[in-house]
Amino acid sequence: MIFDRNISVFQSCDGEYKESDVVIFSVPMDATCSFRPGTRFAGPAIRTESIVMEWYSPYMEMDLKDYKTCDIGDLDIPVGDVEMDLDIISSITKDILNDNKKTMMIGGEHLVTYGTIREYVKKYPDLNIIHFDAHTDLRDEFLGRKLSHATVLKKCYEMLNGGSLYQFGIRSGDKSEFEWAKKHIFQQKFNTNGIDEVVKKLKDKPVYITIDLDVLDPSIFPGTGTPEAGGITFKELMDAILTMRGLNKIVGADMVELSPDYDPSHVSTQVACKVLRELVLLLHKNK
Repeated sequence: MIFDRNISVFQSCDGEYKESDVVIFSVPMDATCSFRPGTRFAGPAIRTESIVMEWYSPYMEMDLKDYKTCDIGDLDIPVGDVEMDLDIISSITKDILNDNKKTMMIGGEHLVTYGTIREYVKKYPDLNIIHFDAHTDLRDEFLGRKLSHATVLKKCYEMLNGGSLYQFGIRSGDKSEFEWAKKHIFQQKFNTNGIDEVVKKLKDKPVYITIDLDVLDPSIFPGTGTPEAGGITFKELMDAILTMRGLNKIVGADMVELSPDYDPSHVSTQVACKVLRELVLLLHKNK
């Protein structure tokens, strides 16, 4: 795979591609945003702000510099062309998976997850998804679009074969989405209760983790396009991430929906940096 290494990288994640077990890339896509755009700027903002964050995680008791991680930067996508954007995400994901590495994707809007899950279900037919979010994202269509940030997890679920979808922190959605969820998936509203039982159930099964950062309360994370009151705390999210160390087959992850310009204090970007550090280390710990 050919890419331009003349980029800034997240924290100390400057490993050579061939030597790395985890590959970070970001997707500057917010084409289906229905309220406040700006997630396309998340990747560069995170890389810039990460310089002030420690390499060492006292949560994981692991150090980023002890592991080989390659950050290949923002994907070069035609902004606004949803289908082509998703095809590019799928193509880069396929290349990385074919090289037996794990992807750590930074959004961008949540629809980017669809692009990478399309390839993950090919390699892992019994894939399961653990999803943290304020929103259900389970509509069949939204504002005339079948592929949208508001439909993404429904579309991902429809691609799953033997696995399923497990949602946490949900507190916003159409009534029909909640009714559908009761019949088809695991959905924990308002908090992360039950994550330990889900981890036990999925212990030896392939799992992909997707974190929409608006799962956090907007008092902690205002820098997002669709903030929802009543979210979880950073500690609750961190406890959930630490609980997922009990999974034996985490195959990939993403973190989406930071809109850095809506928080001029830069605190939201720093929160995103810390979540990203823990996810990268979780992927390494689980190799």
